[in-house]
Amino acid sequence: MSDPTSYLLERAWVDGAVHDDVLVEIEDGRFSRVEVLGRDRRFSAEISAEKQRLPRSTGETSPLPGLTLPGLANCHSHAFHRALRGRTQRGSGTFWTWREQMYDVAGRLDPDSYLALAEVTFREMVAAGITTVGEFHYLHHQPDGTPYDDPNAMGRAVIEAATRAGIRLTLLDTCYLTAGIGRPPEGVQRRFSDGDVDGWGERLDSLTGDERTRIAGAYHSVRAVPRDQMRTRTASPLHIHLSEQVAENDECLAAYGLTPTQVFAEAGHLTDHNTLVHATHLTDDDVRLIGRSGAYVDFCPTTERDLGDGIGPGRALQDAGARLTLGSDSHAVIDPFEEMRALELDERLASRSRGHWTAAELLVAGTRHDSLGWDDVGRIAVGERADLVTLATDTTRTAGTGADEHTAVFAAAAEDVTQVVVDGRVVFRAADRQQLGRDLADVVGRLWS
Repeated sequence: MSDPTSYLLERAWVDGAVHDDVLVEIEDGRFSRVEVLGRDRRFSAEISAEKQRLPRSTGETSPLPGLTLPGLANCHSHAFHRALRGRTQRGSGTFWTWREQMYDVAGRLDPDSYLALAEVTFREMVAAGITTVGEFHYLHHQPDGTPYDDPNAMGRAVIEAATRAGIRLTLLDTCYLTAGIGRPPEGVQRRFSDGDVDGWGERLDSLTGDERTRIAGAYHSVRAVPRDQMRTRTASPLHIHLSEQVAENDECLAAYGLTPTQVFAEAGHLTDHNTLVHATHLTDDDVRLIGRSGAYVDFCPTTERDLGDGIGPGRALQDAGARLTLGSDSHAVIDPFEEMRALELDERLASRSRGHWTAAELLVAGTRHDSLGWDDVGRIAVGERADLVTLATDTTRTAGTGADEHTAVFAAAAEDVTQVVVDGRVVFRAADRQQLGRDLADVVGRLWS
C-alpha cells in the first residue's frame, strides 16, 4: 500500500467539461476521490488553510495551478524514427525515398543503442503529457536477420526504456514478412522478419507484460504480411498500417482484387478490438465497413503531413461508427496537442470549411488508451489509474485563452506541460525539460556518429 496523495487542481477536465477547484485523492496509483468543489475564492499558491487541510488520514493537499487533463495516449509510435527528425527534409522526395533513410537508422541499432534512443524518446513523450504509448515494434533481429541469443532482445530493450522513462507501454510486436506482395525481405528488412506468421507467434508468446506493460500484436501492412498468413494467427488487440499510400492500395488491388480494408476484414480482424493506423485512402465502402465494425482508427496527422500521405476521412469514419485515436508515428514532432488540433485543421484544408470537431471530441480522441488494451485510464474518475497532465495557462501561447478545453486543444503546446503524474507518481516536472534536451542531443548524436 502506498501513502495517499492529494491535489487540489485549479482547473481540471472531469466528466467532459472543465471545472474549477477539483480535489483528487490517490491511493495505490488510482483515484480514490474526485470532488468538484467549485470556485468560491481565487485560487493561489497560498491556498486557504480551509481547503489545504481538507479531511485526510495523512499528509496535506498540494495545490496544482493551471489546467489539468487526464493522461494523453500516443497510440502509434516508432521510437527509432526520432533519430530522423530534421534530417529528412532536404530536397524533394516521396514516402518511399524517406523510407530508405529510415532503413538507414534501422540498420544502425543494437539492443544497447535502441534502449538509449527509446528511453529519451519516451521521456520526450512524457514531457509532452503522454502517459501511455503503443510502440509498433518490428526491429526484432540482427541486421542480417539472425536472431539474437535472446530472440526478444530488442523488444526487451523497448520495455526497459519505457520503465526508465516512467511511461506505460503496450508493445505492439509486429509481424513483417515481405518487402511487398510476393517479394521476400530485402536488405535491412531481413531483421524485421520471423520467416512466417507462426515464427512470429512463437516469439511473441515468449514475451510477458506486467502492471505497466501490455504485450499485443500488429501486422505491419498488407504489403508486409501475405493474405494467407493473416488468416493463421491473431493477437488482441491487433494493429495494422492500412491504406497509408495510394501505391499500397494499387498493389493490393492488383494482387488480390480487394482493398486493404477488405483483406483485413476477410481475415476476420476488422473488429472493435483492433486498430487501423492512418486509413488515409479509403473508398466509401471501406468507410462503411470500418464504421460497422466499430474498429479504432489511429490518425497521426503530423507524420501524415510530413510524409505527404494525405488527409484521411476522420469525420466520416467517426460518423460511421469508428473510434478515432491519435499517434505521433515518426515523431516529426512529439506534441499531442498538435495532433489533436490537426485532426480539425487538416480537415478544414481538405473541405474549406470549419467546425468538423469540437474541442471536447478531440480531447476524447487524445485521451483514449483503450485501443492499447488499457480501459482503466484516460479519465479523472474514482477507480481509474491516476494520470494527471497539468498545463500552464499563463504562457505566451495559453495566456488569455480561457483556460478550458479550447486552450488545451487549440492553443497549448507540449512545452506548456508543467507536471505529469502516471499511476499516482510524478514522472516529469518542467524543470526536467532542459536536461532532456541535452540527453536527446547526446543519444541521437552518438547514433549518427
